Amino acid sequence: MAEINGVKVPFIPIVHTEESVKPRVRSGVDSFDSIFREELEKVKFSSHAAKRLEARNIQLSDAELTKLQNAVEKAEQKGARDSLVMMDKTAFIVNIPNKTVVTAMQVDEGGDNIFTNIDSVVFTY
Repeated sequence: MAEINGVKVPFIPIVHTEESVKPRVRSGVDSFDSIFREELEKVKFSSHAAKRLEARNIQLSDAELTKLQNAVEKAEQKGARDSLVMMDKTAFIVNIPNKTVVTAMQVDEGGDNIFTNIDSVVFTY
């Protein structure tokens, strides 16, 4: 316990010194702006897609997420807007400008396997 003005307190007070309030610039550490931009470039999952992944028991490894990211980048380079990304037996509908997976499903789930409102298809290997 620390003591402040003769009173014991159950915490240690933060004391500001001239050194502690100086802005810290660390070499070798990315700036907030570069980290923020990097995060914006990553593929995101809409709440609908997250629910579909969970309900359909689709789990993605880091390697699969990297494949999906690369597929989205390739589609973006070609000017795609809404793409069907096929990875093994899993289909992802991705809004390319927003880099957001809209939904996901296993192709062998049955049903019609008809995909509408897409302008491109990307196959990942």
